[in-house]
Amino acid sequence: MSAHKTAVLSALATALLASGAAQAAEPLKALGTAEGQLDIIAWPGYIERGETDKNYDWVTKFEQDSGCKVNVKTAATSDEMVSLMAKGGYDLVTASGDASLRLVAGKRVQPINIALIPNWKNVDDRLKDAAWHTVGGQHYGTPYQWGPNVLMYNTNTFKEAPTSWSVVFKEQNLPDGKSNKGRVQAYDGPIYIADAALYLKSTKPELGIQDPYLLTEEQYAAVLELLRAQQPLIHRYWHDATVQMSDFKNEGVMASGSWPYQVNALQLEKQPIASTVPVEGATGWADTTMLHADAKHPTCAYKWMDWSLQAKVQGDVASWFGSLPAVPAACQGNELLGAEGCKTNGFDNFAKIAFWKTPQAEGGKYVPYSRWTQDYIAIMGGR
Repeated sequence: MSAHKTAVLSALATALLASGAAQAAEPLKALGTAEGQLDIIAWPGYIERGETDKNYDWVTKFEQDSGCKVNVKTAATSDEMVSLMAKGGYDLVTASGDASLRLVAGKRVQPINIALIPNWKNVDDRLKDAAWHTVGGQHYGTPYQWGPNVLMYNTNTFKEAPTSWSVVFKEQNLPDGKSNKGRVQAYDGPIYIADAALYLKSTKPELGIQDPYLLTEEQYAAVLELLRAQQPLIHRYWHDATVQMSDFKNEGVMASGSWPYQVNALQLEKQPIASTVPVEGATGWADTTMLHADAKHPTCAYKWMDWSLQAKVQGDVASWFGSLPAVPAACQGNELLGAEGCKTNGFDNFAKIAFWKTPQAEGGKYVPYSRWTQDYIAIMGGR
């Protein structure tokens, strides 16, 4: 991540703190007796107990060792995670960067005491103090996984990887000679506005977009114009990974922004699917396991955060999801991930990813996330 981005994010975190929104409770000083249960909100595919494939199970042994039974509620978007955390009744959430600072500002999560997490020492130095979970010098969770939002495509139609995101943004004939209209998808979340902004940052340099999450009124207007022109091309605005996989198999969808998880799963089913990061770069996510301010099972939660930072668990998750481990040691000697797994999934692309974060107005200079939400709902509805 560039020094500028880090500075901007740190300034944002400090501003949140100064507003009094994030005056934190004190982190836990010591762990008590395990409470016997743990309730986690997670992205699909993040918490596996071997039900889909018995090789992928990092829950059963944790339950045996800790005495904490794990319950998982999956969420498909960051907005859904924020709303579930607001309702309460959960201990942990695997929050992406476009949710994490909102959770801190809304006092939905509590700071953590890394002294109670021995495996913290394993965390990638690039993530230890990342601005999406570190506010005012306090850590609000443990890094879990990270990765890019890739361009997934059908290899029967694209004999060679598409080089630009234009295949989903601009009406054109695909290599099979037929239009892309009704054959491409976009993500059903306001944060997708940043994908369009990243594309314009590269293709329309005169707009002067520096950061796809910090858009002036003029830049924002150009991005919305692109998204409105894209709308008639869209087969479906996807948020459910399983539905998207079915659309690629059965509905003639040929290209879309996606997660490595869907790419991996479809390739396992021997589908004609591959993925690429086009020349304009990619948005991406770095997810943090965050502890609810009113967690009912804090000891089990700390035990899970520690467990999740073992190299074996991190490597298994990365292999299953197609993501990158927050623990570099996971890249070596993991049977499921393989010797080249981290390289294949893009371990060296960290600096090229525009990581999700919540757009902030910063004193009125930029368009805030509340506007992104309203406008994107309108665009998806054809307005």
